[in-house]
Amino acid sequence: MPLIPYALARPFLFGLDPEAAHDLTLNAIARTQGTPLECLYRQSRVDDPLTLAGLQFPNRVGLAAGLDKNARCIDGLGAMGFGFVEVGTVTPLAQPGNPQPRMFRLPQANALINRLGFNNGGLEAFVANVQRARFRSQAKPLLLGLNIGKNAATPIERATDDYLLALIGVYPHADYVTVNISSPNTKNLRALQSDEALDGLLAAIAQRRAALAVEHRKQVPIFVKIAPDLDEAQVAVIAATLLRHGMDGVIATNTTLNRDAVQGMAHAEEAGGLSGAPVLQASNRVVRQLRSALGKGFPIIGVGGILTAQDAISKIQAGADVVQIYTGLIYQGPALVRQAALAIKKYG
Repeated sequence: MPLIPYALARPFLFGLDPEAAHDLTLNAIARTQGTPLECLYRQSRVDDPLTLAGLQFPNRVGLAAGLDKNARCIDGLGAMGFGFVEVGTVTPLAQPGNPQPRMFRLPQANALINRLGFNNGGLEAFVANVQRARFRSQAKPLLLGLNIGKNAATPIERATDDYLLALIGVYPHADYVTVNISSPNTKNLRALQSDEALDGLLAAIAQRRAALAVEHRKQVPIFVKIAPDLDEAQVAVIAATLLRHGMDGVIATNTTLNRDAVQGMAHAEEAGGLSGAPVLQASNRVVRQLRSALGKGFPIIGVGGILTAQDAISKIQAGADVVQIYTGLIYQGPALVRQAALAIKKYG
């Protein structure tokens, strides 16, 4: 167990502006990871191995991308008991993201709204941080996913160029790469989920991955992250496109633009992606539709709305192989990682 229960830290953090609390927490983890102070949040990792997409996952609970955009805290986050950690989204060039304020809490709904907009220090700094991380020296290291996107200033017609640049940069350092085409906070990005655009993007990625596999003598799995705001026909098209281009898995889902569950609450009308408990059912619906369209063996990472161990099990029941959390970590603290991993292990 962590030395300091999160219930003691949360009132202080929730008294701060959400982005200020986010930055303070990441800075603290970055400074304390690998030191004796790591005991403040360290907990033992549940052993529940699973082979998926050719990778050995130490357990079935991971951290979703977006929390550690610059890959500064891989070791510290791993100390919380995650079986895998995904960092990013990284873009080829550094960019500040959208104007502040751009993060909002909706505590009544155990939810967040963010419109950060892929704020990050760029590919070069990101890779340098990944290389500094020490997790691979462990006897059973966690898996590391590197999440890539396009720069806001890059026209959507040139988006593929950015994804290929990012793929080339992260490929040697990743256990898997995630192609993020579903953030609502980069203009027109979700248009890449449409039939023709997705077909072109994934064809280019598959071709470049084949060359990188030869160059680096390893095949790095590629996952594609999609939105919850898709109908069944759109999900079916995406599933067919993933299969056609030999993608290794799908991550379902990103944040939602839907506000039905939070109407009338403070900040509910803020622009951006809504995450947390209100996304659970929509995310699970997309997971079920993907499983139906993709068949039994295709890897699915389920993410969206996990605030309890039972929520994590609901993702597995919907058809996910493994799960990720983000907003649940902010509301419940590191204990949720272990609770969810134990529950999934017991569920089988």
